[in-house]
Amino acid sequence: IINGSWGFASSAFINEAEVVKTTLLACEIAKANSVLQKNPVELVPAMSYTDTWTTPIQKNPFDVSITEKIDLQLKYNKLAKSLGADYVDSFMWFINEWKYFASSDGSYITQDLYRIWAQTNSTLVDKSEGKYESRSTDIAPLSIGYEYFNEFPFEKEIEVAVETAKMKLKAPTVTPGKKDVIIHANNLYLTIHESCGHPTELDRALGYEANYAGTSFMTPDKLGKLKYGSDLINLIADRTQKFGLATRGYDDDGVKTVEFPIIDKGLFVNYQTTREQAKNIGNEDSFACAYADSWSHFPIQRMPNISMIPSKEKKSLDDLISETEDAILVIGSGSWSIDMQRYNFQFTGQEFWEIKNGKKTGMINDVAYQGNTIDFWNACDAICDESEYYLGGSLFCGKGEPGQVSPVSHGAVPSRFKQINILNTKSQI
Repeated sequence: IINGSWGFASSAFINEAEVVKTTLLACEIAKANSVLQKNPVELVPAMSYTDTWTTPIQKNPFDVSITEKIDLQLKYNKLAKSLGADYVDSFMWFINEWKYFASSDGSYITQDLYRIWAQTNSTLVDKSEGKYESRSTDIAPLSIGYEYFNEFPFEKEIEVAVETAKMKLKAPTVTPGKKDVIIHANNLYLTIHESCGHPTELDRALGYEANYAGTSFMTPDKLGKLKYGSDLINLIADRTQKFGLATRGYDDDGVKTVEFPIIDKGLFVNYQTTREQAKNIGNEDSFACAYADSWSHFPIQRMPNISMIPSKEKKSLDDLISETEDAILVIGSGSWSIDMQRYNFQFTGQEFWEIKNGKKTGMINDVAYQGNTIDFWNACDAICDESEYYLGGSLFCGKGEPGQVSPVSHGAVPSRFKQINILNTKSQI
């Protein structure tokens, strides 16, 4: 920082001459940027740490041979085919992110982070009618070791996926209109990401981040005042959450990670912040949300794990269905779209069921739910307890210019929303 402005430069080479050259370049860029500076950069204080932090894992996936991994994947593919799938596409991703952070504040921090995701997608074809349907497994990407494949029922998920795809081939199309919806946690996590995670990024709200998918309708004048959702809605940001993709010991400002509320009983109470941003809203501390996806990128504000707090009242998904007269149950994440301010949106899913008089009566197809963030979350009138908790997430959330990706998780429970606009996606084409 020179004259209140940032300068950034990077190099893949580590030697004394290159360090000097890169530092001088960063200083020159900072001086050049200061000509256009309106508000000087002011960092909130941060403690210094000398520490090492590692994702808690039982078995390092990089100690497992490629052959063993491929054999397991082919076993899953063969199972799907034996159950009736005509086509199977699948993958396993293993990510190890190693970081060393040193700062002029006196911090020296090493972090060794692990992430895994595996998915099997089964497609069935009705050749007589020229139709096809697909269903993928719902086991989410997580910060975990190779024990991932023992902790979760991959084979059971594949069996369910194939049977569901068979039913989807015969399911009738939905009739559009206003309808109550019960949204499973394995779909709702993505709605949280898009309609709460992104709009509460402070750089978007201030208008600093507009290149990649716009700004935010949740501007600073709404902080502490906006009734974002019903009283049932409590959303917590937590970069210490077990298995969370954004979980780590420290952010890329060298700030120790924390948990903090975003939405409290429906009220918008906090933004995600970094050391540079915090004072813009009068905060004296950062919420440790800085992240760079490589040595060649400047750390920017990135989303922490943001998750729903389940109901304290005992309520399973079956309970929620049994007390619902007329609704559509949405399961699994599908395609989505949302406007540049994260306000108006449309989400689909992987499977849909009609609920009549407290029972699932049959599968339907071609469903999307549509609305705006405020009306949608204020329409929530029932949520399930922690027994239905599901931690979903994305390994590659995009933001910034030049573009960066970051991993993030979102926990949710099945929830009911009253009188939501239902679209028929087939008739929208």
